[in-house]
Amino acid sequence: MRPAPSLAPPALFAHKRRMDRTALISAFFTLFVVIDPIGLAPMFLALTKGMGAAARRAVALRAVLIAAAILTLFALFGEAVLGFMGISMPAFRIAGGALLFFTAFDMLFERRTKRRKGQARAENDPSVFPLATPLIAGPGAIATMILLTGSAGGDWLVIGATLTVMAAVLAAVLGAFFIGASVERFLGETGINVITRLLGMLLAALAVQFVLDGLGEMLRGLQP
Repeated sequence: MRPAPSLAPPALFAHKRRMDRTALISAFFTLFVVIDPIGLAPMFLALTKGMGAAARRAVALRAVLIAAAILTLFALFGEAVLGFMGISMPAFRIAGGALLFFTAFDMLFERRTKRRKGQARAENDPSVFPLATPLIAGPGAIATMILLTGSAGGDWLVIGATLTVMAAVLAAVLGAFFIGASVERFLGETGINVITRLLGMLLAALAVQFVLDGLGEMLRGLQP
């Protein structure tokens, strides 16, 4: 594990207002764990069962592009929507941290996998639903993007870097979809479960840090 600052991308962005390698790595890790490309691969295989290789690639690419559009939209305008609704960024950071913590809890006890399997109903074209949303661009991923870009303080260099991180995570999702069958055979069900639980523990720590950052910012705002 890295030192504590690496677990607090909002604080790093807020203090430095510039591209920071440690913060970007932490942002990548946060979004990677929330979206969980490894866990999505079996769902993709189930949803595209019976399709040819070309059809599967088309569905994967379409799902990732739609998810990218959704996440980018919320990254750029999510904070403005919150302001319009009268929701402060510290309050959203606390709520987002709580949501991420429950996601981590689900990962630790396999509830997330069971829920995703329930959402993975057979459809003619699953690229929009349920692949793009809610499996890729779900509530957790949307909240994470708003939190990360909201912590940039309007610095477009940091926002652009965050969107680049998002693109890298979605590229990992696309890669997992393309090689999903091979990865699933290599890791096996036990290997996937071990990785999911490990990522869940780390995500829980990140979620707590989000909540602490939000509480700290809220308390500072209350001081005279």
